Amino acid sequence: MANKTSIVKGTRDFGPQEMARRNYIFNTIRSVYELYGFQQIETPAQETLQTLMGKYGEEGDKLLFKILNSGDFLSKVTDDELVERNTLHLASKICEKGLRYDLTVPFARYVVMHREELQLPFKRYQVQPVWRADRPQKGRYREFYQFDGDVVGSDSLLNEVELMQIVDTVFTRFGVRVEIKINNRKILTGIAEVIGAADKIVDITVAIDKLDKIGIDAVNEELRNNGLTDEQIAKLQPIIMLQGTNDEKLDTIAEVLKDSETGLKGVEETRFILTTLGAGSGSGAATATALHNTLQLDLTLARGLSYYTGAIFEVKALDTPMGSISGGGRYDNLTGIFGMPGLSGVGISFGVDRIYDVLNALDLYPKDALQTTQVLFINFGDRETAYCLPIIAKVRAAGIRAEYYPDQTKMKKQMAYANAKQIPYVVLAGESEMAAGKVTLKDMATGEQMLLTPDELQQTIH
Repeated sequence: MANKTSIVKGTRDFGPQEMARRNYIFNTIRSVYELYGFQQIETPAQETLQTLMGKYGEEGDKLLFKILNSGDFLSKVTDDELVERNTLHLASKICEKGLRYDLTVPFARYVVMHREELQLPFKRYQVQPVWRADRPQKGRYREFYQFDGDVVGSDSLLNEVELMQIVDTVFTRFGVRVEIKINNRKILTGIAEVIGAADKIVDITVAIDKLDKIGIDAVNEELRNNGLTDEQIAKLQPIIMLQGTNDEKLDTIAEVLKDSETGLKGVEETRFILTTLGAGSGSGAATATALHNTLQLDLTLARGLSYYTGAIFEVKALDTPMGSISGGGRYDNLTGIFGMPGLSGVGISFGVDRIYDVLNALDLYPKDALQTTQVLFINFGDRETAYCLPIIAKVRAAGIRAEYYPDQTKMKKQMAYANAKQIPYVVLAGESEMAAGKVTLKDMATGEQMLLTPDELQQTIH
């Protein structure tokens, strides 16, 4: 018995209608990026493990898809090493490359390699697939697209402001109501400092990032397991559970962090972003830059990626459960790991696959998202074909999407083809039409038929 044909778990096929919808997503995001002066680049699917490893934290490294070396990949492995079955050690000897986990680290590598060619600040966008060896579940895939935008070579917080405007504009155009959450790594670092656990910043942020998923008790237990004392955990509680307006939260946290220079710097940066975007008080410019969607300070936001150093962003849809559909943040020295220290950057990433699922769930695709054929020419025979081909060429030259049915078959079958593809018009040209130098245009929705010249045909379909 033949094996059943299947695809890899955690991946998907996309048919014509699905691709039309995905292209609607791509084109919408692309147009907004370009409004703000971003330019497109691409990087290879494969990167060296030297480039990828150590950039995503221990958990991220485990999710990297590694690629076996070409040829005899076991040539450098001894029998003892095989018997020992030390997976990490073996992987280091038989794999030199991996599939990219995200687009940010490859972008940092790109900036370093092409630094002499770039005009700083450099604003790039990039839409490509990424791969993670994760457990597939609803809204989470092993192969999925990201649509990133980054600015490198500028420390200005106006970049964060513009990225939030981009996020807001994109989801407003999609018709998706979202909540944009913001935090700052400096605030989290300050919190760790004031409770006397500066060396536990990663453990603290990873734990509190899970608050929505596992609850406060489980978060506290994880903190305890990571070596925090009950006194330190107690100090964290009012910070984790902070309530009030954005301004009230910032005022409270500023008081808590009054002895932490780093923490207060994070408060200052966050206040500027919120105020400029109309989500805080005290800015005359706020009215002009105010967002359509909610921008909320959330101190439990501590995205797991280890390279963020300033503002952190996350976006969630309000009308359907989907988890994060966009996110990003400021990274002050990502290029330093590639030998180019001191180059600050900030970026966001749109989760295209999750956005696709959100738009499906909320039925928000425009009716014309599927750019189908506009008119089908019916094939009656060789003479009719010779008559129709110059007409269809002119129709296409006018920008009308047109098909000529290739086979001389029953008209019923050709009309069924038009219905199946939801083609709105059909052109018929038989003996009488050819004698008159015209064609018959049939509206498939109403059944109405019109005898038209080729020029009238173009005008009618447009």
